Amino acid sequence: MDLSWFQSQTAQQLRAEGRAEDVLLLLDHRRIEVSGQERERVMDCGDPGTLEIWFTRAITATSAAEVFEDAAG
Repeated sequence: MDLSWFQSQTAQQLRAEGRAEDVLLLLDHRRIEVSGQERERVMDCGDPGTLEIWFTRAITATSAAEVFEDAAG
């Protein structure tokens, strides 16, 4: 069975889009306000590592700023 599709650029993009939607859905359910610019930033992000960090932060964040702040900040 050929599983190469799962490693394709298209598959990776679909996973990133799904994770971006997860981040926004989690923030919405937690009633954390997300600006249009922040929403666009999430949806435009194609880096799975960054999206995972944002998702993890969104679990406990009290504001969108906490989710998107730089690690050094």
